[in-house]
Amino acid sequence: MKAIVTVVGKDQVGIIAAVCIKLADFNVNVLDISQTVMQGYFTMMMVVDISGCSVPLSQLCTAMEEMGKEKGLSIRVQREDIFEAMHRV
Repeated sequence: MKAIVTVVGKDQVGIIAAVCIKLADFNVNVLDISQTVMQGYFTMMMVVDISGCSVPLSQLCTAMEEMGKEKGLSIRVQREDIFEAMHRV
């Protein structure tokens, strides 16, 4: 199963590394990543494979949100099908 991870916040050193390390802690594999910095704000979208995740998706979501708060970032994890349904035109 795939999920979408979005990260937004003021640019700072180590955002990508911190997010990837935290995901790896839960055995989540990064499949694709896109990031940019716009006028000092960091934005990133990742497609990840959560089929081997060591915890339920709700627990992964909470852990990533908490890590984001600690770093001054907004981090959201959503199942791919829900993300696509929310963003259909």
